[in-house]
Amino acid sequence: MRFTPEELQAARDRLVPDVAASGLRVLFCGINPGLMSAATGHHFARPGNRFWPVLHAAGFTPRRLHPHEQEELLVHGVGITNVVARATARADELTAEEFREGGRLLAEKVARLRPRWLAVAGVTAYRVAFDDKRATVGPQPRMLGDTRIWALPNPSGLNAHWTPATMAEEYGRLRAAAFAEDGAA
Repeated sequence: MRFTPEELQAARDRLVPDVAASGLRVLFCGINPGLMSAATGHHFARPGNRFWPVLHAAGFTPRRLHPHEQEELLVHGVGITNVVARATARADELTAEEFREGGRLLAEKVARLRPRWLAVAGVTAYRVAFDDKRATVGPQPRMLGDTRIWALPNPSGLNAHWTPATMAEEYGRLRAAAFAEDGAA
């Protein structure tokens, strides 16, 4: 589906509903919805976003899903939310206060849903939201209750120093940790 620039701008500040349930193995967390995601109502909907192909390459899904198939993630024990709920054209339109408040609300959501892992797709967003300036990509020492946290590279095409292959490798490390805990595949 193609949108005019006016239609995309009309999606500014819209919310994209979470794809979530209690007890997930991994709750992926984007920075915030882009305008294409807000216009479609689907996470990581921009055609150049690498989330869906990387998720498949890392072994989270048996085939590459498309944004409109996002609800199928629940069958595989994963879901999606965002640090900041409101849609913008670019993440740099968000304030540090929005990130901090998003981190607080995310902690409440995690306490309610209790996923095994919270995977924040954007280490910079994680640093600001959780006031952890030293965080690097990978598992974090901080936990939210019983939920472990993994900071992942942002799958945006703008994050060019992470290739699809290197992102799939990092996402695959998370998958191995999340699904090896009790021998599940």
